[in-house]
Amino acid sequence: MKNKIIAKALVGFAVVIALVIALTSFTTIPEGHVGVKYQFGKIVDDGLKAGLEFHLPIIQNIKVVDIREQVYEFNTSAYTKDTQTVEGVDGALNYSYMSNELPYIIRNVGVDNVESKLIIPQVNSILKNAIGQYKAEELVQNRTTIQEQVEEELRESLADSGIYVHAFNIKNIDFEDSFEETIRAKVAAEQEALRKQNETVAKEEEAKQLLIAAEADAKAKLLNAEAEANAKK
Repeated sequence: MKNKIIAKALVGFAVVIALVIALTSFTTIPEGHVGVKYQFGKIVDDGLKAGLEFHLPIIQNIKVVDIREQVYEFNTSAYTKDTQTVEGVDGALNYSYMSNELPYIIRNVGVDNVESKLIIPQVNSILKNAIGQYKAEELVQNRTTIQEQVEEELRESLADSGIYVHAFNIKNIDFEDSFEETIRAKVAAEQEALRKQNETVAKEEEAKQLLIAAEADAKAKLLNAEAEANAKK
């Protein structure tokens, strides 16, 4: 009896072990992803398609890589052409992996290192260089132009590393408080000058209209006087 109990226990244990091995021997790769199979840390397959994939427990493992469009959000500082400090430039880069270059990225860069090794250095370098070409006031006025310039340069430079740039956006530019106060004061002064200029123009136009009206009235009176004089003849 005792031997039967032990045998049943061993069978049950073996079944549990078999189930655990079976359950841990498959990895589900979702749509929009690929699988990378490792064996003892070495890549043996870098192009597993979406679906259920088998791997040997302990010996092999599968890493799931998202190949859909990614978003890298950044916040960095920079200097303008007139050495004003831009304390914060906030924005985002939308990118994805070029399918034909993905195996190279996986094997030589590592998808976990793409942002730190490829994207961040390029964004910082190109963005700061672009900002440095403009004076602070010009930077505010030409933000769209700078954004387009940086996007084009990033698209070209990152393509060499197998990264496709979908879009680049500058969401906010934050200057030092002292400079922003100077800009606000300047804008306020310009607005006040424009208001006074508009008032002057309005007054000049009003005076012009009054003069035209007076001349018209005088001309009318002259015509009436001439008409009355002719009537008396």
